[in-house]
Amino acid sequence: MACLGLILDQLIPLVPGQAEGEEFPAADLLLLAIGLGALALLPLSTWAIAGPSGLGPAQRLIAFLATGFWLGQVVHPAAHELIHRPGRGLFRLGATVYAALLFGQHTSAHRLVHHRAVATPDDPNSARNGETFYRFARRAWIGSFRAGLRAETALRSRNAKGLHPYAISLATSAAALLLASLIAGLPGLLAWTGLALHAQSQILLSDYVQHYGLTRARLPDGRYEPVGPAHSWNTAHWFTSALMLNAPRHSDHHVHPSRPFPALRLPDEAPCLPWPLPLACTMALAPRLWRRAIAPHLARWRESRPADTSA
Repeated sequence: MACLGLILDQLIPLVPGQAEGEEFPAADLLLLAIGLGALALLPLSTWAIAGPSGLGPAQRLIAFLATGFWLGQVVHPAAHELIHRPGRGLFRLGATVYAALLFGQHTSAHRLVHHRAVATPDDPNSARNGETFYRFARRAWIGSFRAGLRAETALRSRNAKGLHPYAISLATSAAALLLASLIAGLPGLLAWTGLALHAQSQILLSDYVQHYGLTRARLPDGRYEPVGPAHSWNTAHWFTSALMLNAPRHSDHHVHPSRPFPALRLPDEAPCLPWPLPLACTMALAPRLWRRAIAPHLARWRESRPADTSA
């Protein structure tokens, strides 16, 4: 998939985002379709992969890989957009999609922790310079679960209404696994879990690449500098940006979290990688290759940054 994206990204030059303030009547409808489609695709794919679908072993493997890539490359960006939407219905759909992917913590940790603490040691989803993806993934999964739980619990202590979001998320995940078992028994349970882990690995890879080595300086008063365009890696490639609903335009999203995805732009001061995001994520699976490739770009970024005044 990374190779296909690389080829298609070269065929058409950068397509700029739409101007802020324009109307996007189809944007939320597209997100709704992808979110509902994902909830239908998971049980259907589980039956195709592990049930009496009549598919051969090679076909089941292809179905697994294709579904997993779709969940990670398209469904995740859509669910990410949904949990940032002000409408309660759209938000709940995004949260349900993440819970079905057995990653319900992302709804809480991403909004309440990652956006506030990105590029600081307080954010488990910001990769440190020199940290391999495999070490990061373990730290980020556990860290985001705990940090999201603390954030939601603190929020409820000030305004406790209804069930704890983690209780809803875990119950939804349990219902998803029960459905998988009803569809195809133990093989169905393993297939659904495998698809979820496949998608989760891509979510974590995106986090790893998009914030690798970037840090916010401490100000004289001990606080961190505000989040700006310089604190996320971006990619300017047209096909993968369109495929991933402009998720590679990551700096603008962090500066304007509520901005609809068609309006996301590439600020001039935002650091950009020369590779499409899926290719960068593939490179990150080989730690030595990744460190060697990213090193000159990270060095240029550091040269452009002000000194840390807390040092």
